Amino acid sequence: MSLRFDRAAATGIAELLRDAARAEIMPRFRRLAAGTVRSKTGPLDLVTDADEGAERVIAAGLAARFPGCLVVGEEGAAADPALLRRLEDADLAFVVDPVDGTANFAAGLPLFGCMVAAILRGEVVAGWIHDPLGDDTAVALRGEGAWIEAPDGHQTPLRVAAPAPLERMLGDLSWTYLPEPLRTRVASRLPRLAGAVGLRCAAHAYRSVAGGHLHLLLFHRLMPWDHAAGWLLHREAGGHAAGFDGQPYSPLRHGGGLICAPDAASWIEARTKLLEP
Repeated sequence: MSLRFDRAAATGIAELLRDAARAEIMPRFRRLAAGTVRSKTGPLDLVTDADEGAERVIAAGLAARFPGCLVVGEEGAAADPALLRRLEDADLAFVVDPVDGTANFAAGLPLFGCMVAAILRGEVVAGWIHDPLGDDTAVALRGEGAWIEAPDGHQTPLRVAAPAPLERMLGDLSWTYLPEPLRTRVASRLPRLAGAVGLRCAAHAYRSVAGGHLHLLLFHRLMPWDHAAGWLLHREAGGHAAGFDGQPYSPLRHGGGLICAPDAASWIEARTKLLEP
């Protein structure tokens, strides 16, 4: 089993995501037949044939490239919750969100992405966020930076926005799943920002904050397929992120919230002004 990720290996996985999107996702976009969209845990938690088909293609491609690796896909873990616990003991694991932003995809909205992260003995070492419509991939390698990679191999470096006071920040704050009274508190304080958006898609939220188009992200639920790749992308683009309690992010920790900001000082200001009573 290979435990090393270089730029050539990173490009190979970007190509895998591109192939999966072209084969399983884009042919179904705005062409979903009756019965191909299903609810899992509630009306905001959907799965489609595109999710399941893309996950099968991605999982098979990763297993072929890295024999013996553990692949934990969102849909696979929904069918077998014990799969998620295996991350704790795996030497090399991949977490896969085949279609992040499924609600957007099912509604025909062009904001969804494919996310994969490589986890080496509990540490996130590489991440990929592919945009099927733009046909490019945001890539991060631990200690080597973050960039957008086009199909022809051209790479554009990513860099977070310059630090700014809260009243000049643009953010995507996912307050829907926050527990009360935090939910009401954060929602009522959105006017403290220069502007707030709700993309309903962590893939594009992380791409936007890593590229300097947003300053701030806030999440409550931290399933690793939703956040491991994006967290590393943001970090390698120069950002600072931590849980609501200030603890570092870990893909083995699935709660406790996460705030992503340009630097530590702006993280503290955001936490103070948005979360504290």
